[in-house]
Order: sequence, then C-alpha cells, then structure tokens
Amino acid sequence: MSWAAGSLAIVVAALGAGFAWWERTRPPSRLLALVATLAALAVAGRIAFAPIPNVKPTTDIVLFAGFALGAAPGFATGAVTALVSNLFFGQGPWTPWQMVAWGLVGVLGAGLAAATRHRRPGRVTLAAACAVAGLGFGVIMDVYEWLTFQSTHTAATYAATASTSLPFNLAHVLGNVIFCLAFGPALVAALQRFRARLDVRWLPAAAAVSVLVCVVAAGLAAAPSARAAAPAASVRYLERAQNPDGGFGGAPGQASSGLHTGWAALGLAAAGRNPADVSTRGRSVLDHLAATSRSVSDLGEIERTILVLGAAGRDPRAFAGRDLVAELAAKQSGRGALAGRVNTTAFGVLALRAAGRRTRDRAVRRATAWLARQANRDGGFNFAGRGGQSGIDDTAAAVEGLVAGGRRGTRPVRRAVAFLRRRQNADGGFPLTPGSASNAQSTAFAVQGLIAAGRRPGGVRRRGSRSPTGYLRSLVGPSGAVRYSRTSTQTPVWVTSQVVAALAGRAFPLPRVPRTTRARAPAAIPAAPSATATATATATPGARARAERPVTAVERRGDTKPRSPALSARRVRAAGAAAALAFAVLTGASV
Repeated sequence: MSWAAGSLAIVVAALGAGFAWWERTRPPSRLLALVATLAALAVAGRIAFAPIPNVKPTTDIVLFAGFALGAAPGFATGAVTALVSNLFFGQGPWTPWQMVAWGLVGVLGAGLAAATRHRRPGRVTLAAACAVAGLGFGVIMDVYEWLTFQSTHTAATYAATASTSLPFNLAHVLGNVIFCLAFGPALVAALQRFRARLDVRWLPAAAAVSVLVCVVAAGLAAAPSARAAAPAASVRYLERAQNPDGGFGGAPGQASSGLHTGWAALGLAAAGRNPADVSTRGRSVLDHLAATSRSVSDLGEIERTILVLGAAGRDPRAFAGRDLVAELAAKQSGRGALAGRVNTTAFGVLALRAAGRRTRDRAVRRATAWLARQANRDGGFNFAGRGGQSGIDDTAAAVEGLVAGGRRGTRPVRRAVAFLRRRQNADGGFPLTPGSASNAQSTAFAVQGLIAAGRRPGGVRRRGSRSPTGYLRSLVGPSGAVRYSRTSTQTPVWVTSQVVAALAGRAFPLPRVPRTTRARAPAAIPAAPSATATATATATPGARARAERPVTAVERRGDTKPRSPALSARRVRAAGAAAALAFAVLTGASV
C-alpha cells in the first residue's frame, strides 16, 4: 500500500470515528438544525471569498461552533462544511483531509471553551485562537500534499512543501484574525444565547398579552451587571421579606410558617448572615423559632430547625425548653431510617452532624448505612426508598447526607453524582423527575449535592449546555426574587432561599456563621397578610410541582440569528440546500 492510500485510509477511519462520536451524543433536532445552519453559513463564506486565495471566514465559524455547542457538534460542523463546499470547488482526495482538518478546528473551539471555563473570551484571545486554528489547518493540508505528491518522505521534502504553501497559510491566518476581530465576539454571544434556549416550550394562548407587555419590561430591567449582582440582590430580597414576628412566609407579606422560615434562615446563613442577626423590628429568626417551638412536631421542621441553630451557633439540645437532637434520634427506626423516607433520613444525618454528632456516632452510621442501601440501579434515589422512580431532589439530598455521614468517596455517592449529571437538561437546569422541565429548586438541590461530592457545578455542562449555576442566575429577577421556572413564579421566598444557598457554593450542614453588628432598617411589610399563606407550604417536591401556576411573565428573547456575509442569493440558497442535504444524509439516524 502506498503512502497516499494508507494515509487516506487513516483519515477516512478518523472521519468515521468522528461521526460515530457525534451520533452517540443523540443530538436533539434543534441542535441538528443549528449545526446544519452553521455549516451552510461556513460554506457560503467560503464561496463568497473564493476570489481571495485562502482568505475566508469558514475556519472562524467552525471554531465558534465548537466553542458554543461543544466538541462533537463542532466536529460535525467542520466536516460537513468541507464536504458540501467542495461540491462547488471540486471533490478529490483532499476532501477527507479538509473534513478532518476543519472537524479538528471545531474540537479546538470546544477546548478553548473548557480552558476558559465557558466564559466568553476577549476579542484578542478569540482572534489568537482563530490564528492558531488557521495555522493548524494549513499544517494538516501540508502533510496531505507531502504524503500524496512527494515521492520521498523526508524532512527536506516536507520543508519544501511547507515553504511553497507558507504565503497561503499566512493569508489564511491573517484572514481569520481580521474576520474574528470584525464579528467573532458577536457571533459567539449569539450562538451561546441560542444554545441556552434550545429547550423551548410554548406558553398557553392566554399568556399572549403578558408576553407583549413583559418583553419590554424585561428588556428594560436587564442591566449589564445583573449577573454579577444577582446573589446580593437575592439576599437583600430575603432580608426585606422578613415579617415583624421574625419569620418568613412563602412570599413577602404572607404569614410566617416554619417551612419558609427555616429555608430562608438557611439561605441567608449560607450567604454569611447569622440567623441571630437576621431581624426586623427587634425580632430575629431565632425569636420566631423559639416562640413557635411548642407547636413544632413535624420531623422535617425539627431537622431544619437544628440546621438553623447549628449555623447560628446555638445548642439545639437546649432550645426553648426542648432537646431537639434527642427528639430527632428517638424518631429513628431500628433499620436506621427516619420516617422511612430517603429525604427525611438524609436531612436527619445533616441535622445530627450540625448538632455536633461525629460520623462514627451510632445514629449517624445507621442512617447513612440505610441510605446507601436505597440506591436504585440507575444510581439515583426515590423519596420512598429503593424501587421507585429516581428523582433529582431526593438523589441530591441523599448525596449530601451520605457525604456528611463520612461516605464521600463511596460507590453510592459516585453513582448518584453520575445520575445527576446524566439528567441535566439542555438549558443547564435539572428537573424534578427525569424528562420533565427544569426548575430552580431541583437545580439548587443538584448544585448542593454536586458541591458536597466535591464536584464544581460550573463545569457541569451536558452536551454543551450552560452550567446549572448559570441556569439559576438566569431566573433571578430585578428585585432579586428567583422564578421557580421559565413559566412559573411561586413561593418566591422559598425558591430564592434555596437558590441563594446553591449560588453561595454551600452544602449542608452549614458551619457556624460569625455574628455581625450590622444594623438594618426595618423592612416594609404589607398591612394584611395573604389568605393563601399556606397554599403552597409543603415540603414535598411533588406538591411543589402540583402548585405550579400559569406563567405571568416571560424572559426577554433576543434575536440570536447570526447574519451572513453579503452573498449572491442564488449561491447562498444553493450552498444552504446542499449543506442541509448532506447533513441529513450523514446524520439521518439521529433525527
């Protein structure tokens, strides 16, 4: 076998592996359409600048596709671009080499995204990456010419081949830099916005009027610094929502409840506010908990109260005349479970650890052992125990409980984390149950579980999605309140509290928070509490889903369609049709 034939066989095998990789990712139809569109745009760019040798925006577009969409979509964009564009420039043995070269440019874009932690790079950094991509493309094509057209394969003959193509490679690099400086950051931003919105859901027709009104309002509310200020704004929102009795309701102005007070105190404690310092009109969170302690009998409320007291530095063994730790331990069954459920047992472990019990404590060991036995075959957990459908909230809570009980590196924790990562949605968030829409509370639970297991949530991006923390920040409104989902706003104090804890990067149990002497003006409280104070005051995730109300506002949808260079209409239509046809043939099984 000759050098040319052998190298071509290797390149074809690499292409097959690349498309098999793309196929195994099972891309959704909207991602397929976006990749086909980008390939058509890259083809059109190559055709439009054909009179200028080796100066074309094609390489830049492929690199941007890899940066915004991921390695596999970037590879597919580059490979399809080479194949389709050569329908106009001529097919030959060079086509597979160009497919591999541009496919690797897409992979390089994904590598740049990983190196920058998916943050949008500056214009100069992006231009430098485009220059490297152009140079790498030239080197691969030089190797093709050296292997195919040189009779001897030595360093001298390669140097001769590279020297003859050097002017063209330099023109390619210079063109890449110029094109990137001209439109690179704008196209990357558009692709990232489009990628984040791939998970589209239609709103009810009754919401049409709200859409027209709220698009303008949302556009005015969106400030450039909103992302950076979102956690602080959410903390201020919670502080202003405190009632005169020191407690919290499901929304500002609603009557205080133990459920919402406990979560609000934990969210503020995660953000660095000692619950003893969270007060209004002279009454703190601890004052409210002490005043209502006699009526507390629910296991979940006892566990949350112990967690709050641990963060405040108070002893839960002697609080308002009760030994909450002893009461909690007394509720443990002989098998180690608390109320026979995964979530209450997990939070029981967290509460015991917050109260100072060690991992070798008998109650802690029995509870974590029972938890570990409840893992399902897919690695997840169901609230009722092994055998039920795995859920995100219960799996994340189990991870926190197992880690707090000293089982961080064990197999159940690793498999549970893998389960969570597999269930991330395209928008970066997590659903209540696999296959459903993302919501803020399940995403916050997942983030805390990942943190407890030692994973960095900002790096959890399934198939090119945004991170779960990015999804949570996208739900923060101008007031600091966090939406439950894209289409629902409910119990904003509860939702915001959980999101604040997740964005603060804290898993439970929280360490003791230092006291401060910071004075805060009393918050304005509506005169009459809402009559629906307890309509959604339930601790079960299923009840949260049932309580979801129709949408009342929608986030701004920007025009993310990238503009193509000025081209002949006939040539653009032909290039787009050819790209779509080739892409459908190559990846038809995915559709």
